Amino acid sequence: MSQKLSYLRSKIEEWRKVEDLLEEVQTLAHLLEEEEDEDLEEEIEAKLNLLERKLAGLEIESLLRGKNDSLNAILSIHPGAGGTDSCDWAEILLRMYLSWMDKKGYRARVVDWIAGEEAGIKTATVVVEGTFAYGYLKEEVGIHRLVRLSPFDAANRRHTSFAAVDVIPETEDLEVEIKDNDLKIDAFRASGPGGQHVNVTDSAIRITHLPTGITVQCQDERSQHKNKLTALRILKARLYNFYELEAEKESKKRYEEKARIEWGNQVRSYVMHPYSLVKDHRTGIQTADVERVLKGEIDEFIIASLRKLAMPGK
Repeated sequence: MSQKLSYLRSKIEEWRKVEDLLEEVQTLAHLLEEEEDEDLEEEIEAKLNLLERKLAGLEIESLLRGKNDSLNAILSIHPGAGGTDSCDWAEILLRMYLSWMDKKGYRARVVDWIAGEEAGIKTATVVVEGTFAYGYLKEEVGIHRLVRLSPFDAANRRHTSFAAVDVIPETEDLEVEIKDNDLKIDAFRASGPGGQHVNVTDSAIRITHLPTGITVQCQDERSQHKNKLTALRILKARLYNFYELEAEKESKKRYEEKARIEWGNQVRSYVMHPYSLVKDHRTGIQTADVERVLKGEIDEFIIASLRKLAMPGK
């Protein structure tokens, strides 16, 4: 509650600053009407640009009205059809999202990571902490398709790869009953991207919720106890999401989007050959700058999806 109150206070302060800035622009405009001044024109233009950016930011947050939008998010990525190329593509997507999170100022923890046999990843889970993390990421759910000349094909042929992205809210404050006898808890040796932080003890934790079959893993801490606590947090969020979807039949469509990771079922395509194009198939937003997108510049896609969600008839 205190976090929400603090956020609301900050929003009120932001609106006050916008109001003050607007008054400044109006005052300067009146002065310019009385006497032409090139420096004054430049100052007005700079303040108008700042005002436009502030209003755009407030407009975007006004789109985040879902009951869970302000919460932390749990993002998972899994490769689909395409073998090693898809495992590599899943890791590229992970780096794209991590870069976006960093630009947004979110705290991102890769709590589970299973490396692919030759390259890339078989799965990865990220806990994203920060206001509106779930709200911004919720429309990224679905199949993401990559077309490129494969670096793993000796003949350098064009390959199509798929990866599934899932995002759920972290619902720590909500009551989800988890009985101890419904859990199967296993400890295992952590695997990861390498480096000095790879654990050499059986500190990684896998928890299976037997009634639903939902399985979660955490291996980013050296402490088995800390990994268990994080895994339980993720399990709680996934169970809440599972029960919510069960209760809402209309939400079934969301998971049908991820049901088949194959051709023709994608929400966004990233084409690197024979031309360069990133296209969102839900909103029609597209850009030829694939490299920029893969470096985490995905706000235009996210914002377009949020606007469409807020105004479905348009």
